[in-house]
Amino acid sequence: MKKFRKVLDGLTTSSPGGTIGSPSSGSAAGTPTSAPTPKEIDVQETLVSENFQLSKTVRHGFPYQPTALAFDPVQKILAIGTRTGGVRILGRPGVDCYCQHETGAAVLQLVFLINEGALVTACADDTLHLWNLRQRRPAILHSLKFNRERVTFCHLPFQSKWLYVGTERGNTHMVNIESFVLSGYVIMWNKAIELATKTHPGPVVHLSDSPKDEGKLLIGFESGTVVQWDLRCKKADFRIYYDEAIHSVSWHHEGKQFMCSHSDGSLTMWNLRNTTKPFQVTFPHGKIQRDGRKESCKPILKVEYKTSKSSEPFIVFSGGLSYDKAGRRPTLTIMHGKAITVLEMDYPIVEFMVLCDTPYNNEVQEPSAVVVLLEKDLIVVDLTQSNFPVFENPYPMDVHESPVTCTAYFADCPPDIIPILYSIGAKHKKTGYSQKEWPISGGLWTLGSNTYPEIILTGHADGSIKFWDASAITLQMLYKLKTSKVFEKPKPGEGRAADLVEEDPFAVQMVSWCPQSRIFCVVGISAHIILYRFSKYEANTQIVCLDIRLQCESDDVITPSENENNPCFPEPGSHSPQAPHPVSPSSGTPEGVKDSIPCLKVKDRVVRVPPGYQAELVIQLLWVDGEPPQQISTLDINSAYGLLAFGNCNGLAIVDYLQKTILLCMSTLDLYGTSDPYQRLTRSPRRNRQSTSDFSMRGLSNFYSDSKKRIRTSYQSLTELSDNQQSIDMERSKSPTSVQYPTSLHNDPRVLPEPVASLRASHCSPVFYLLDNVKGPGRKLSLPTDLKTDLDHVNGHCTSPTSQPCSAGKPRVPMGPEGPRLTRRGPGRPPFRKAQSAACMEISLPVSHTEGYASRRAMLQQLHGVSMYSHDEHHSSSAYCWNERAAESRENSFSRSRSSSVSSIDRDTKEAITTLQFGESYGRKSDALPTPCLWVGTSLGVVVLIPMSLPTDQEERMEEAVTIGPCGTVLMLKGSVLRFGFLDCMGAVIQSPYEAWRDPNVPEDPDRPRRRKLVNFSPSSSQDACGDGHLAVVCSERQAKVFLMPSQSCLFVHNITESSFVLRADVVSACNSVCLACFCANGHVMTLSLPSLRPLMDVNYLPLTDMRIARTFCFTNGGQALYLSSPTEIQRITYSQEMCDNLQEMLGELFTPIETPEAQNRGFLKGFFGGNANTFDREELFGEAASGKASRSLAQHIPGQGGMEGMKVAAGGVVGDLARARIALDERGQRLGELEDRTALMMSSAEGFSKHAHELMLKCKDKKWYQF
Repeated sequence: MKKFRKVLDGLTTSSPGGTIGSPSSGSAAGTPTSAPTPKEIDVQETLVSENFQLSKTVRHGFPYQPTALAFDPVQKILAIGTRTGGVRILGRPGVDCYCQHETGAAVLQLVFLINEGALVTACADDTLHLWNLRQRRPAILHSLKFNRERVTFCHLPFQSKWLYVGTERGNTHMVNIESFVLSGYVIMWNKAIELATKTHPGPVVHLSDSPKDEGKLLIGFESGTVVQWDLRCKKADFRIYYDEAIHSVSWHHEGKQFMCSHSDGSLTMWNLRNTTKPFQVTFPHGKIQRDGRKESCKPILKVEYKTSKSSEPFIVFSGGLSYDKAGRRPTLTIMHGKAITVLEMDYPIVEFMVLCDTPYNNEVQEPSAVVVLLEKDLIVVDLTQSNFPVFENPYPMDVHESPVTCTAYFADCPPDIIPILYSIGAKHKKTGYSQKEWPISGGLWTLGSNTYPEIILTGHADGSIKFWDASAITLQMLYKLKTSKVFEKPKPGEGRAADLVEEDPFAVQMVSWCPQSRIFCVVGISAHIILYRFSKYEANTQIVCLDIRLQCESDDVITPSENENNPCFPEPGSHSPQAPHPVSPSSGTPEGVKDSIPCLKVKDRVVRVPPGYQAELVIQLLWVDGEPPQQISTLDINSAYGLLAFGNCNGLAIVDYLQKTILLCMSTLDLYGTSDPYQRLTRSPRRNRQSTSDFSMRGLSNFYSDSKKRIRTSYQSLTELSDNQQSIDMERSKSPTSVQYPTSLHNDPRVLPEPVASLRASHCSPVFYLLDNVKGPGRKLSLPTDLKTDLDHVNGHCTSPTSQPCSAGKPRVPMGPEGPRLTRRGPGRPPFRKAQSAACMEISLPVSHTEGYASRRAMLQQLHGVSMYSHDEHHSSSAYCWNERAAESRENSFSRSRSSSVSSIDRDTKEAITTLQFGESYGRKSDALPTPCLWVGTSLGVVVLIPMSLPTDQEERMEEAVTIGPCGTVLMLKGSVLRFGFLDCMGAVIQSPYEAWRDPNVPEDPDRPRRRKLVNFSPSSSQDACGDGHLAVVCSERQAKVFLMPSQSCLFVHNITESSFVLRADVVSACNSVCLACFCANGHVMTLSLPSLRPLMDVNYLPLTDMRIARTFCFTNGGQALYLSSPTEIQRITYSQEMCDNLQEMLGELFTPIETPEAQNRGFLKGFFGGNANTFDREELFGEAASGKASRSLAQHIPGQGGMEGMKVAAGGVVGDLARARIALDERGQRLGELEDRTALMMSSAEGFSKHAHELMLKCKDKKWYQF
C-alpha cells in the first residue's frame, strides 16, 4: 500500500535522460493555467510484485508443421508431434495440452504406453524421451541420447516394458521403459540377413511382434528385406527379399500373414507358410495400358490391415496414385471387400491411424474410425457407415482456414453477448457430419470456479472475422463474418483492384469492437473501413459509402483560385459522401492517372443481409494523382458520440457515422496550428515519380509459410529504405505553391502569408509491409511513399557528402532547381539539431563531410544487424533491390533507428497518426468540466487533444453538426505514442462512454419512440470531485508518462526501455486494481503500477521473437494476453499470480484410471496349438543378468526434471522441507491408520475365537470321555 501526494499546480517534470526540448507539461503556446487543480490527490496502490507471475496457459489451433501421430485406445487420447519439437495431446473437448522439447528437435515418432499414462517421443536429434502424463502439465521423466546411431523406428508391445528401437544402420536395440537404459541384447543387421548378402539392407523402417507369438519380432528394412527374428533362439526364422523398397508393414490379427506397402505403388500379401514370394500383389490405382504394361504409381507410404467380425477386412492406405494426372490432390484409399473408396484431401497427408476398440493385436480389430493428420488439418473418418462421413471436429483446428492477419482479446464481456453470437452462428453450420460421438474422448475436464465471459477475435486474409468463445481457457467458434460481401467481386486481371492487390484485397488489418454497444469496425488492407451494427433480424439495407481524400501532398501547381474553390474538407454541415478535393492537371505520366477513385467498389444496390453483424457504412480512401492511398494505421470508434476517427501516415480524419458525414480531414501538421513542437523544412513541390501501386497494396496472406509469397511486416528503421523511384530524365523544376493549413472546421481555410510547399517526408506508420517476392517479369519493387534515407544530420553534425555545411542556428539552403527552403517555426523557437525522440539511437561522433556518411551507415549496420542502403537525393535512378536474405534478417530483427523519430533543421517529416482514443477529458487548461475529446498520438511522440462539442438532444444530434477543432494542446514523449488510458483521482479506470445496444431492425412503436440510451462514465462520482480532473496515462515506444488533467502537469515518468522499444502496451485491470502492461521487441513482458509507474514485473519471455508475434500480441483484463505463436496456433499466457495458482484446476486431466480390458478367451485348442506366446518373458531375455550391459558410448541416459531425481533436486529450501514434512506426516498417518485397522481386526478375531471356545466348552461339558 503506497500513498502518493500530488504535486502543486504548474510543477512539471521533464523526461530524464531524454532530448526533448519542450517541457512535458503541456501547452506549447505557454499560456498560464487557470483551471482549478487539487492541492493533493491520494491514490491507494495495492499491486505488488508478488501479484505477478508469467506463465503459459493453453495453446489453441492446429499444431504447426505436424510430423507424427499416436493414439491410446484405452485412454482414448491423441498425440501429435511437430517439426519444432512440440507435442499436442488431445482428449475430450477441453482436454488440450501442449508440451515442448527444450532442444526444439523435430518429433519423428510417438509411442503411447497404453493405459499407463506415459508417452515416448523419438526426436530428430536421436533422443528418446519418456513423458509422464499423470499430471496436468506433462514432464519428461527420462531421456536416452544415442551417440553413434540414428533412431528411425520404435515399437512398444502392449503391456511390455521393453521398447524396440531400430536405427539407420539396420540394428535393433532394446530399451527398458522403467529405467530407460539399454539392454545388452542387440539384433545386428549382419546377423539378421544372410551371410551371402553383399549389400546393406538399409535403415529399419518397421518393427512389430507377431500376434501369434510375442517371441517373434518382424523387422522391415528399407531395401525390401523383411526378417522374422526369434528372440529366444537369437536367429532368423525366415528372410524375405523383395525388389521394391518397403514403406510399412501391417499384420493380420491371426499372425499368419502380413501386408507390405512399396515404393512402386503396390501392396504385397505374404503368408508365413511360403515366404519365397508374395501370394498376392496388387496395384490399387495402377491401370493396365494398351501395351500391357502397368502405369507407374506413386509410393504407398503407409498401409493398415484391420479385420472385422461382421464384414470384410479394411485395408486403408495413403498414396499410390498414378503419375499421369498432374495436380491431383492427396488421397486416402479405403478398400473394404471389393469396394474401393478414394477420399481426396485438401492438404498432403502426414500420417494416419485406424482406431480400434481393442489394444490387443491378436484379436479381431473391429476398426471404427481413421484419424488423418494433414499438413494443415485433422480429419476423423467414420468407418462404420458405408459413405464414410467425417466427424465434426470439436477442436478449434480451423483458426488458420485463412491466414490470420490480426487478433483482439476481450475479457469480462457482457454475459449475454456469447449466447446471442452462438445462436446466430449456429444457423450457418455445415451439415453432413457423422452422428456418432467424437472418438477421441479421453481425459477429464470441468469448468473452473472463477470463469468469466471472454471473446477472441481473429481477422483473416480473405476478409473474414471469426468470433471465438475463449471462456475457461477453451476456444470455440461462435460466429463468422465475411467483409468481402460488402464489395463487388473484382474481375481477375481487370479493374482497380487488380492493379492494387493481386490476391487479398479484403484482408483485415485491424478491428475495433465495443461489446456493450455491439458496434464493430473493420479496417482493411485496401484502405477501407466498414462499420457494422448487430441485429437479430434480417434486413434489406443500402450501404452508405464515404470516399475520403486523405493525401496531403500534391505534384502539381495549385493556384489560389483553385484553393479557394476546392477546400481540403467539407463545410460543417456538409452531408456530401466525398470530401471535395483539388483537381490537378495531368502529371505527365505516360498513361491515364488514377485520381479520386477507391480501391474497391461497394455494392450500390439494396442487399438482403442475414441476422448478425450488418454493414451500415463503408469509408474508403481515394487514389490521388496516380498514387494509391496509404494504409490506415489506427482507428477508434465511440458509440456514445457517434464518431469514428482514423489516421495514417498522411493525417487524421473524423467521421460522424450517425449523419454519415466527414467532420475533419487534415494532415498531422495542421493539427498543431501554431503549437508545432518540431521545426520542419518546407520545399518546392516534388518531382514526378513512378507510381507506387506495385508495392503499396500487396496482399496480406503472403506473409505466411508459403515461400513464394510473403509480405513482411517490418518495424525496421526506415532509414534502411531508399527512394529510388525518381528518374533524372523526368525531373522538372517547379515553383513553390501555396497550400491550405486549416486549423478548425468552422474557420475558413486560410493561406499562410509565406509560400509553403507540401512536406516531403518519410513513411512512418508503425506497421509497414515489405514484399520479398514480386511476381511477374520485369516488375520493380516500389515503395509506398516518398522515402528518404535521412542520415545528413545527427546531433548537429552534417554527414551527407552532398549537403552544404550548416552553421549554428541557420537552416541549410541548397542552391538548385528546387529553390530556397523556408523554415516554419514559432516565435522564439530555435531550430533543433538533436533527435527529438530516443526512438532513434543517438550517435554523437565528430564526422567529416566525406567520411561520415559511410561510417555512420556502417555503424548502424553493426548496431542493428541489418543492411543499410545508401541513397542520395540527387542521384537516385537505380532500382531498389530486395532479396530473400535481407527479408529474413528484417523479419527476425527488431532493432531500429527510425527516421520518423529524428528531427533536425534539415529533416523533412511526415508524421503518422499512431493511436487514437475518444473519452471525457479536458481539451484546454482552462476547462472546468470534462467534455468529449479525441486524444491523438503520433509517430514523433506528440500527443494532441482535440475537444468536441456534441448536441445533447437526440433529435439535434441527428441534425446539427458536431463542432470539432484542434486547440493546440500538445504533450510530448520519447518514441511513437502507442496507448492512452484514463484514471480518476482515486486511481480507477475511467471507461469510455458508450451507447447501450438496441436492435436497429426492431419495428418501432409509435407510442413509445426509441431513444438512444447513453452510458456515460464521468471522471468522478461526485460533482465536487469533477473539478479535480483526472489522470491520463500515455505510453510510447520508449517511456510512459502520467499527466494530471486539465493542468497537463506530468506527475510520473518512467523510461521503459533504452535498448529496445515497446510493441504493445495496454492499461489493464489485474488483481482488483489497474496496471500498465507492456511487451517489448526484445521479448520482455513488463507491468508498471498506476499511477506511479513503479516496475512490478519484468520477464524475458520471448528472447527470439518474430514479426508474427509482434503483429498479434495483445493484452486484456484479468492478467491475460495472447499472440499467434505460429501461423496456425494461438498461445494464451497469464501474468497474474492468482491465475497461475488456479491454473492446475482449470487444465484438463490427461490420465483417468481405467481398467485395462481383458483379453478374449482363446479357447483350449486354439491356445494349445496357437503357440506359447503367453509364456514369453522379455525380462529373462533382455535383463542385465541374461544379456549384460550395453556399451556406455552407445547411448547416454539423461534423468528428466519430471522424474523423482528432478523432484528431489527441485524440492530444496524451506518449501521443499515443508513438502517433505507434509508427505512424511501423510505417510505416518497412513501407517497409523493401517495399524489401527489391523488392531481392530485382531480384536474382532480374538472375540470370535473366545466365543467359539466358550460354545465348545458348554457343548462338551457333560460328556464322558468315551462319548467324544
